Amino acid sequence: MLKIAIVGTGNISHHHIQAYLRFPERCVITALVDIYPEKAREKQSRYGLTGARVYSSHTQMLEEDGMIDVVDICTPPYVHAAIAIDALQAGKHVLCEKPMAASLEECDAMLAARKASGKLLSVIAQNRFTDALWRLKAVIDTGLAGKICHAQVDSLWWRGHCYYDLWWRGTWQKEGGGCTLNHAVHHIDALQWMLGQPSEVMAMMTNVAHNNAEVEDLSAALFRYPNGALAQLTASVVHHGEEQKIVIQGEKARLSAPWQVCASQSGDNGFPLADRDLTLEARLNEAWHNVAPRPYTLHCGQIDDLLTAIEQHTSPLVDGHQGRQALELITAIYQSAITRSVVTLPLSRDNPFYQTGGIAGGAPRFYQKSASVANFRETEAIPLAKALDKGMTS
Repeated sequence: MLKIAIVGTGNISHHHIQAYLRFPERCVITALVDIYPEKAREKQSRYGLTGARVYSSHTQMLEEDGMIDVVDICTPPYVHAAIAIDALQAGKHVLCEKPMAASLEECDAMLAARKASGKLLSVIAQNRFTDALWRLKAVIDTGLAGKICHAQVDSLWWRGHCYYDLWWRGTWQKEGGGCTLNHAVHHIDALQWMLGQPSEVMAMMTNVAHNNAEVEDLSAALFRYPNGALAQLTASVVHHGEEQKIVIQGEKARLSAPWQVCASQSGDNGFPLADRDLTLEARLNEAWHNVAPRPYTLHCGQIDDLLTAIEQHTSPLVDGHQGRQALELITAIYQSAITRSVVTLPLSRDNPFYQTGGIAGGAPRFYQKSASVANFRETEAIPLAKALDKGMTS
């Protein structure tokens, strides 16, 4: 029976707590940590966690409870690294909310601590654990669509003006960035999982609707891959309706989440004709339907994966290296937007944007943060991404 400590009991912790409670024979939550202990006590009461102790700091928890097996970090990004390193050095496995850290330098310190400890480090990328992306990845891997030529990623969210009133949001120093880092990270991770790391990045960013935040609320980026393929990403918290999708264009067919397939054939003059006998589209649809639905999805799926990795002494699907890869691409987007230049990957250790404080030091302050609310009224849980499984049938 694995003993779990939740560090940070804000709204995202609902998803984590609810997921652990799905596996009562495998784990138990024994500690809740928050700099506002009343928030931790509220979760303790709400979920009936009578056996969980409440702490006001992760250091106190680590000093007083040597029986913890997993430290689950749900805090603002700027303290992810410090908490993760302390937990790993104390001999605990770590699950860390996205983004992994505030800089690549911090990511590498976390990875070094993981290697020295021999424990597991996993970074939340819950969209990998949806049927839509799981099946899309499986169909891409069949090679039926041919060489990948282009990808379109729409990470489109909407957040009200007061969203950035929370004390740590809307600042480069504490949140680490805007929608590119904290919202599009889900789709950036998924794109890298499917296509790998690009070699070049060009980007622009702006703030068009949140004059109470330093950070961007809209960005656009273009990626070039070693094989010549291109991808484009729009990250936003200004899009009503929050449409989110990934469209992959192969030489032979178009694939996407939400699922849609299309395969064109060439006429004698080079213009597109429909796949007359629908052979390729049928094969792609069959490949998609043949991927078994996941038993657990989103945070529940990722926590199941981590528990299984601990129990079976294997690696989790999303380890620290993959969490770092997502942050490296995001860092390149920020560097390109800030310096108005093409950025080549990978980023070197002597790159100023690799270092802690590098992005914050060079980033524009679109607006001055104008409010600092300690806590918002509690809700059941923050909404996650729009369902990419729309229209899916089993």
